[in-house]
Amino acid sequence: MKIFEQIEPLVNYLSSFSDCNKIGFVPTMGALHQGHLNLIQQSKQENQFTVCSIFINRIQFNNEQDFIKYPKTIEADIKLLNEAGCDCLFMPDQEIVFPKEYVYKIYDLGSLETILEGLHRPGHFQGVCNVVDRLIDIVQPDKLYLGLKDLQQCKVIENMLTLNQLNKSVDLVLCETIRNENGLALSSRNKRLSADGLIKALGLIQTLHFAKDQLKKSDTNLDLNILSQTCIEMILQSGFESVDYFSFLNQQFEPVESISKEFEPMYILTAATIEGVRLIDNTIV
Repeated sequence: MKIFEQIEPLVNYLSSFSDCNKIGFVPTMGALHQGHLNLIQQSKQENQFTVCSIFINRIQFNNEQDFIKYPKTIEADIKLLNEAGCDCLFMPDQEIVFPKEYVYKIYDLGSLETILEGLHRPGHFQGVCNVVDRLIDIVQPDKLYLGLKDLQQCKVIENMLTLNQLNKSVDLVLCETIRNENGLALSSRNKRLSADGLIKALGLIQTLHFAKDQLKKSDTNLDLNILSQTCIEMILQSGFESVDYFSFLNQQFEPVESISKEFEPMYILTAATIEGVRLIDNTIV
């Protein structure tokens, strides 16, 4: 695996491949786990060349302590990528990705920026869009791979690409959430949890399953605001300190408050904090 820290050598290296060689790109912030490796594996199946980036994007953190505490395991990450057969790793510093002369963009994200993660992490998605835009501009991939655990982020990037706000062509490939044997969604932030915290964190997926079951067996109109409050209490009782939201959204990513027998598929999303670590998860009904 080739490793680059500067843009020019990376660009020169990638440009040496013929046009027929498709490039798949997996952007990460490091602290890699099997979820990331699944993205690498899918890219390798669909492209002749796979690039991974490791860059902790400061501008998408609205909480400075969250940025400082974000796990850094670069030696282990490189080992995992080598074992996974990744072709190329881009590990730039902050000033490489966002030099002093860089002009930060403002993206039209519509309501995605005002609900759930957008509401609780002001500026987060603008930071995400700026770094994804910048990295795509550098790598020039044919396909971009993201995990559905960050469902709203996937919708944001999809929105950005669909509205052609990047002035470049890249296909977005969304991959299923990878979970451990107990069902906990794999996350880099899990590394900050104690053994007890990892067990209590299962309250998220257990509550999502409970909500999903309630929707499936309901034979009358169901008030989702009441169900949401019940689920929030369940998460708190499982050991979480706080819950930012437990929300039901339709396929257009609009809030849903009630359903009948003839309801369309919907998303259930939640975010909660345990041991000072904020976790997110989701499911689809």
